[in-house]
Amino acid sequence: MHYKEARSILSPKNGMNIYRGCTHGCIYCDSRSKCYHMEHDFEDVQVKSNAPELLEQALQKKRKKCMIGTGAMSDPYLHVEAELNHTRKCLEIIEKHGFGLCIQTKSDLILRDLELLKSINLKSKCVVQMTLTTYDESLCKIIEPAVCTSKKRFEVLKIMHDNKIPTVVWFDPVLPFINDTEDNLRGILDYCIKAQVYGIICFGIGLTLRDGNRQYFYKKLDRHFPGLKQKYQKKYGYSYEISSDSNKKLMSIFYSECKKNGIACSNNEIFKYLYDFEDKRQMEQMSLF
Repeated sequence: MHYKEARSILSPKNGMNIYRGCTHGCIYCDSRSKCYHMEHDFEDVQVKSNAPELLEQALQKKRKKCMIGTGAMSDPYLHVEAELNHTRKCLEIIEKHGFGLCIQTKSDLILRDLELLKSINLKSKCVVQMTLTTYDESLCKIIEPAVCTSKKRFEVLKIMHDNKIPTVVWFDPVLPFINDTEDNLRGILDYCIKAQVYGIICFGIGLTLRDGNRQYFYKKLDRHFPGLKQKYQKKYGYSYEISSDSNKKLMSIFYSECKKNGIACSNNEIFKYLYDFEDKRQMEQMSLF
């Protein structure tokens, strides 16, 4: 872990990354790709030491309330967050100024901030997003080794629903020859149905590989799935998009089950929901008239 002062915190679409790098160890992580120009070891997490101050300044200048997103590139609940409370400080600022929040994580550490998330959701909208890729707990510990397993994330989703906080699941990526099975898909769907999630984002049954994350992924295949790297290389070469042979069959099941259970499954629809800000206090005032 090391510290660095950032020049800004919000992207043009109001997303932020409080940390750079990750310690969760997921074998498929796209954030390892060289195109992101990370100038330090991926596991040597860079802490944006002035993130809360920059966010405070940015939100004070905003003329219009909006949704603030975090977690797209680096999980806001890395192991260091338990000690540093950087994410919590940023959530407190978002809550104070009445902005909405879209937060994405794989960690149950988010439960530490449940009361804060509830408060944000009372004023505007708070959407908790969690990645679920693998129903099998043993397999999950191999491909996502240093973060809580899917079962625990499912429990987090249920707790959020019980507290009236909407949730979205990312079923992505799905690794060919590893977890691209109907049993895995139905297991994840069962979790989502029981947790009554708003929607599931899925870009198809497969993953992306490019310079940086490809090498790391193949190294982990050699360690945990001997011979599979050669199978990938022969079938996919240096392709960026790696699609499972089961994509068509599994996506048909995915759409059918989502529609049957009232779960949003259009990525465009879900992203619109994530970006649409709601001022619940103003809506309450208008309802009085």
